[in-house]
Amino acid sequence: MILEPLSVTPDHDIPAPLLTELTALYAANRDFHALSGDFPDPDDVRPEQVAVALADELANPDAEVLLARSEGRLVGVVITLARHPDPADPDPWIGLLMVDASMHGRGYGRRIAHGVEDRFRAAGRTAVRLAVLAGNPKGLTFWTALGYEVVDEREDRAMGRPCTVLRKPLRTPRRAARVVVVDPEGAVFLFRYDNVEVGVHWAPPGGGLESGEGPREGALRELREETGWTDLEPGPLLCTWEHDFTHAVGPVHQHEHVYVTRGPRRPPTGPHLAAAHAEDGILAWRWWSREELAAAPDPLWPPDLAQLLAGFAGP
Repeated sequence: MILEPLSVTPDHDIPAPLLTELTALYAANRDFHALSGDFPDPDDVRPEQVAVALADELANPDAEVLLARSEGRLVGVVITLARHPDPADPDPWIGLLMVDASMHGRGYGRRIAHGVEDRFRAAGRTAVRLAVLAGNPKGLTFWTALGYEVVDEREDRAMGRPCTVLRKPLRTPRRAARVVVVDPEGAVFLFRYDNVEVGVHWAPPGGGLESGEGPREGALRELREETGWTDLEPGPLLCTWEHDFTHAVGPVHQHEHVYVTRGPRRPPTGPHLAAAHAEDGILAWRWWSREELAAAPDPLWPPDLAQLLAGFAGP
């Protein structure tokens, strides 16, 4: 699928063939127009009406109309706003996302939304907002399923229609790797963190991958940097998992490879550990018995660590 800006003629008109496609797309969404009141007769959406509606949007220098095409066919349109008229609102907005009704249920709406989020993320924006009209439960379900959370209930600025306002942080994808070290008695070595978003938690040594670095290579580097242990290697892959938290770069969605290996019970060692732990936000460390792990009062990364290790025999 391709997401591209709407191109107009030098006279700021929409080319006739494109206007025909857009009119068909708008007309296919009769129920939405009946709810929104954007067109006088939702059963008779005309090209000139669509042209006027889009011209009004393009008159705003902060607005952008994007067309979604799949195999050459226009499957959707989305209108975005880089800055809200309210100066107290710091986020960009999705003003409209519409998919050809004959193409509903094929994932185009989700792909368009993700494409818009990627564009805002690339522009350095950290969140996006939108409003769902009251009486549109399908729309509300769609956006909440994509991770948008309700932040307000109010009327829209243009027509005074009751709306639900939703917001989603734009998380940066991040790749990471960890090594779970298990001692001869089955105890596990973990670090303690206190993250601004997820709070106190315990995790094995590890962290984000560097550019061009593979998960196993990164896991080994992180293990050595955070523990000073140079005699261990990542063993088999224990699991992969994904989670959200706030890193120094901002909100991230992290995908982790978690490896496991055996090693002696000992403390971290080395002259540079204090600085490395301070930089990574490591507050403490300890060895956990399997019983303590199963009854841990604080969250663990990964959350099912005790169950995953139950079947680990090790090399």
